[in-house]
Order: sequence, then structure tokens, then C-alpha cells
Amino acid sequence: MLAAIAEEAALRDRDARFPTAAMARLHRAGVLALTVPIGLGGGSAGLAIAAGAVRQVGQACPATALILAMQLGKHAALARDEAVPAALRERIGAEAVSEGALINALRVEPELGSPTRGGLPATTAWRTEGGWRLSGHKRYVTGSTGLRWMDVLARTDEDPPRLGRFFVTAETRGITIRETWNHLGLRASGSHDVIFKDVFIPDDQAVGLAPAPLFRGNDAEQAIWNALLIGAVYSGVAHAARRWIIGFLRTRKPTGLGAPLATLDGVQEKVGAIEGLLSVNARVTEAMAAATDAGRTPAASEAALAKVTLAENAIRAVEIAVSLAGNHGHDRAHPLERHWRDVQCARVHVPNEDSARRLAGRQALQQEGVP
Repeated sequence: MLAAIAEEAALRDRDARFPTAAMARLHRAGVLALTVPIGLGGGSAGLAIAAGAVRQVGQACPATALILAMQLGKHAALARDEAVPAALRERIGAEAVSEGALINALRVEPELGSPTRGGLPATTAWRTEGGWRLSGHKRYVTGSTGLRWMDVLARTDEDPPRLGRFFVTAETRGITIRETWNHLGLRASGSHDVIFKDVFIPDDQAVGLAPAPLFRGNDAEQAIWNALLIGAVYSGVAHAARRWIIGFLRTRKPTGLGAPLATLDGVQEKVGAIEGLLSVNARVTEAMAAATDAGRTPAASEAALAKVTLAENAIRAVEIAVSLAGNHGHDRAHPLERHWRDVQCARVHVPNEDSARRLAGRQALQQEGVP
């Protein structure tokens, strides 16, 4: 399965098409329902297993892995979110098991950016008979063209407004996908814009409505799931780059050297640096996932730092691999060029480096006993 997904990755990178065949393979293998409760036919997997699966898929096709990361994280969150009606949770989970139905959260907007930096969404819901009507514009919706379910953050038109999540199926009338995703990396992730115009949402699919200051966003458990699953995507990319560069160095024999590049001390040192970065990522992920699965959830500030560390280590590992390859690392005939482009996307996922470190620094400076 992974070999077939990897073979298709280069094609999907070139044509920027949604990885339909890859998602079908993951569905048949039960991977798309890995974190759906066992009672619904899923795997009830914890964070350690989910992160491992995402990393393996990330080595084959990181665009596919990012869609998978969103899927696994959302189902894990739904399984423990009692604010979502049980019937709705069961429907979404059962569809993932039987049909491979995909779900993602829609948060980012053109004017707002990410809501993690504050501000209210412009996407608005207003009361109507039997439910709500929703209009707005969301950006960077990973997997957009392949989603069955959209978990949309919106405000109400009340004064003062309330915030809430509105679950809507992708085939609902009034939804348009604007194919705007034309990025450097993860080109097959389908992270397009989604436009809502007077979309009807039944009452039982409006969840968690509360005044903006009291709205419950991601909790600490969701923060660490997000951090480790996103980190796993890009650690997977770095592992793919590692595999390619090691093969290159062992077989490349410049005439002037008369031996493989792998015999050079300087080359061995740089490969050792890659090993160190990926080892740290593996151990951080292993320890934090094990703690989370055992009920010892790290603080949100620690999760944010973990995401930043995993991302930066993956980026640096690929950069070293490219530096070892010389011109070959920039040649589109080789996958290393694609790995370099894909791993650049690691930094744009929230939490970003500045906000993660500022939060951690502020908390450290405010601890009891610090002037």
C-alpha cells in the first residue's frame, strides 16, 4: 500500500490533484477509521499509533499524510467531545468506517487568518426554522474536495455574538470550493478555499454555542494531538529524504575520489546530524504520545513547543540532505527536490514559532517566585 502511494506522490505533486487513489487504499486498510471508537467499527487507536501511521504515510506522500492527520485528530476529538450530540458523532464515525468519509475543521479566513491569534470569524450563522443559515469564506481547508464533513467555526448574528461549531455535509446546497491552492509544497493536499452562501444547518449540527469569551476551543489534549500528528507528517518527509540521500551517498563515486561519497568524514558527520535530528523527533513523539495515552496530557504550552521542535528538526534534516546532494538535490528528476519543498510547509501550521515560544516564556516568567 505505502509503495503504491509513494509511486503516485510525484504525479500528484505535478498535477496538484487530490490523492483519491491513496485515500481509497487507506480506507480499505482501515486507516481512515483508526481513531474511530471500536463500538462503531473503528480502531480506537491512541496518539502513539496514530502518529506512527501518519509518519509512515508521510514518508510516502506528505499531502496524503496531512489529510490523514486531520482525519485521525478530528475523530479522536469527537470520541471524547460530549458537546457533540451522540447521534451526530456516531453518524460521522460510522461513515468513516463504511465509506472512508473524511472530516476536517474549517477555521482560517481571509481577513482573520487563524483564530488562534485572536479575533472573531466573519463567517456568520443566523436563526431560521429548524436550524441555522450560514454564510462565510474559509481558507486553507486541507482535503477540501474530498471531505464529507466540515466542522465550521462561525459567529452568530446576535448582539453580542456567540461562537460555535457548525457541522455540515459537503454536498449541502450553497457550498462552493474555490480551487486556490497552488503552493510550493503539499500540492496534492487540496487545501482550497470553501465558500458558504445561505447554507442550511439543522439544530442538532450546531455545537457548543457560547459567548465569545466563554467559547471552548481546543483543549490541552487536542493541542498535543495536533502537535504530534503535524510533526509526524514532516518527520515522515525527513525520513524519506534521509533514505534517498543515504542511497545516493553510498552509490555516488566521483572520478576524483575513486570511492563513494559515503566514505568521507565530513559526509558521515552530516549524516550523523540528520540521525540526531530524527532521533530527537522520534523520542519526543514517543514520550509525549505515551504520556497522553496514559492520561498524563502535556500542557498546551508544552505541546506548542513540541510542534515547533518537530517542525524545525524535520526542516533542518532535509536541508542537510539537500546540501549533501549538491545539484542533484535541486533536480526535479530526483525526489529530494520535492521533499525540500514539502517540508517548508511545516512552519505555517499553528502554533507558529513566535506564538509558541512567547506563551512558554510568559508562563515561565510568571511562575511563583520569579520577580
